[in-house]
Amino acid sequence: MKVERICKIVHKTQMGGAVFMVLEAGDLVRASYRNPGQFVHIRCGDALLLRRPISVASCQEDWPNDLVTIVFEVRGAGTAWLAERKLGETLDVLGLLGNGFPMRREGRYLLVGGGIGVPPLWGCAQYTSGRSTAILGFRSKEKAILLDLFREDCAKTLIATDDGSLGYHGFVDALVRQKLEQDNGYDAVLACGPKPMLKSVAKAAKEFGVPCKVSMEERMGCGVGACLVCACDMKDGSRKHVCKDGPVFDAEEVDWDA
Repeated sequence: MKVERICKIVHKTQMGGAVFMVLEAGDLVRASYRNPGQFVHIRCGDALLLRRPISVASCQEDWPNDLVTIVFEVRGAGTAWLAERKLGETLDVLGLLGNGFPMRREGRYLLVGGGIGVPPLWGCAQYTSGRSTAILGFRSKEKAILLDLFREDCAKTLIATDDGSLGYHGFVDALVRQKLEQDNGYDAVLACGPKPMLKSVAKAAKEFGVPCKVSMEERMGCGVGACLVCACDMKDGSRKHVCKDGPVFDAEEVDWDA
């Protein structure tokens, strides 16, 4: 069932080149929340036909208005329009959509994010109330986002940057291997970021015998499985759709060479 609500912008700030925005969302969370890692589909002005999919960083039930936090970068006309919205303005939001990360509240997970793939993992950190560990990768110190929030909600937070300006100098998969060498007792590795990063993290998790779930990103049209645009190739030769079947998949299912 599609849930559409008019949501009010109640907080907005810039961080690391991204926009952090909190929405009052009526009963959106109560009506459609399944698990961390879902997304919303936002109408971005009258001039653009297609909505824009935005990952949910965090959400909470409240009364009279649930709260939904999104964090996004400007990548085109839709997100540019969204970034220009002011406090008090409203947005037409469809959500919460898709299947997020299958998690247990008492579980312990290794959360691995890269760039704008970091925000959805904050909800995973909150879900496990300080038991999970985060490994977050960014191009540089200036691009880093949400660090204080992850440090508050995780047992430990490790940072990698491409240029070495903050934390480990290199890619997150090296830190994943280091961490799993020390401790492979996590319920699963949960990852979100660029596809090459996901492929490397999935390989590392498999080497240490830890299940891995990945949040995939593809260009999306309808957001509800009708247009079949956001296809993702599976190892068994089938094609699943990020909006309806995902965005989260078992890493063992995905054809990483497609």
